[in-house]
Amino acid sequence: MNAAPWQHTTVLLHEVIDALVTNASGTYVDGTFGRGGHSRLLLQRLAPDGRLVALDRDPEAVAAASAGATRVDDPRFSIHHANFTELSQVLAVMGIAKVDGVLLDLGVSSPQIDNPARGFSFRFDGPLDMRMDPTRGESAAQFLAHADERVIADVIRDYGEERFAVSIAKALVARREGGHPVRTTAELSQLVARAVRTREAGQDPATRTFQALRIFVNAELEALEQALSATLAQLKPQGRLAVIAFHSLEDRIVKTFIARESKSVFDRRAPFAAPRPVRLKAIARIKPSAAEIAANPRSRSAILRVAERTDIPL
Repeated sequence: MNAAPWQHTTVLLHEVIDALVTNASGTYVDGTFGRGGHSRLLLQRLAPDGRLVALDRDPEAVAAASAGATRVDDPRFSIHHANFTELSQVLAVMGIAKVDGVLLDLGVSSPQIDNPARGFSFRFDGPLDMRMDPTRGESAAQFLAHADERVIADVIRDYGEERFAVSIAKALVARREGGHPVRTTAELSQLVARAVRTREAGQDPATRTFQALRIFVNAELEALEQALSATLAQLKPQGRLAVIAFHSLEDRIVKTFIARESKSVFDRRAPFAAPRPVRLKAIARIKPSAAEIAANPRSRSAILRVAERTDIPL
């Protein structure tokens, strides 16, 4: 079988690895392997006794790392079909107590976007799926086939920050009740284009709706919150967390988490108890350079935040 033609350009490649790897003999986790750009450079930075554990919820990403021309053939590397929320369980099975660093690249990979069969993009007609793991959960089309109009509107508004969420939801339900539920990306894109009365310059009117449904179907924001807490518990002192976010909803969660864990907290219900120690220290906030954005326009919205584990009280 020939390799899929869809290629992926890794975002903030050197910036991430430079910030993340502080111990060449350490154990690191790539919680979102994708097509392995970050993992491959990370392995180059590791000493012979270093270790890299990769996770991905997408079976196609796991297959790409395990076989064929894209295989990662390195005894220091292992890959697991798992959501990054399952990090603690994966490490426990491997007998790993703590790690030196964790990377979470929250973006949808180009092979996912560019493959019409995955249903992520309004640029190609295909089944309206949008699941990062097609073996679990319901697709976007299945959700839209039964969800209440108010629920659909809430999803599109809350996860897509779409002003015309109510109009889009009404149109979706009207089409469904007329016996023609939306089943493909082209059908959804055309319906949204008719329902959205004004367009943002340079943006397809369906952009926000597609983003909202993808985030909802994959429970992306809930998974991110769980993963951040799980990651903090697994980091060694001075271990680092690096997260690349691609829209404001994700970045707000990461920013808030780092800020909260960077403060010492007193429990007012127990005034004589010791305060919870500071557990993180913000290290960096990095955006792609103009040159990277020119070479890879999909990187333009990326924000990398890096924090270091510390348990030193104020």
